[in-house]
Amino acid sequence: QVQPVESGGGLVQPGGSLRLSCAASGSIATASFTAWYRQAPGSQRELVARITHGGFTIYADSVQGRFTISRDNAKNTLFLQMNHLKPEDTAVYYCNINDLYGRGTQVTVSS
Repeated sequence: QVQPVESGGGLVQPGGSLRLSCAASGSIATASFTAWYRQAPGSQRELVARITHGGFTIYADSVQGRFTISRDNAKNTLFLQMNHLKPEDTAVYYCNINDLYGRGTQVTVSS
């Protein structure tokens, strides 16, 4: 199993940016499923973005045009670039590699 470890969360003002990283304990080059999820307090975990083995990307409507998912297979790392952040983006963000979640990283958007 490839254990994901997320980093890069923090407190940011509305309109700001953050870049999340997900370091995997093994190769992600052949992973069939790589994605970012998030869970806000009192809400269910939701899919934020997914990138396929071939590089095709899928985004939740709420983040389309603001977030970008990417992967560096050589470094076994998944990224989530988040721009124009809004208070409603506040959540714990989780990396998922082949249905295995990391422990998450907190993102708080507040003035």
